[in-house]
Amino acid sequence: MQARGIVRLLNTAGGRVLCLAGAVDVAAVEAFVRRYGREPVRVDGIDAGSVTSLSPSAVELVLDHLDVAERAGLRVALRPSPPVAWALADAGR
Repeated sequence: MQARGIVRLLNTAGGRVLCLAGAVDVAAVEAFVRRYGREPVRVDGIDAGSVTSLSPSAVELVLDHLDVAERAGLRVALRPSPPVAWALADAGR
């Protein structure tokens, strides 16, 4: 199955950013896990402003990264698209 969306970790001048774009389906999350591993990493930001839809596994991926930051006492800059904001609200975030 070919991924419709993308998920990447980027190192930027502002720190490490988890970037999601497009229709982030199960295949996109699986490709991310193959490339970066299953364990969430500390990120300084999550850029999901161009996400058009999220699979349940993509929501879990975002929540896992937010949880890691929260446990470390870090604030993560989040740029959500409406679908991401709705998914996080449904998850109680």
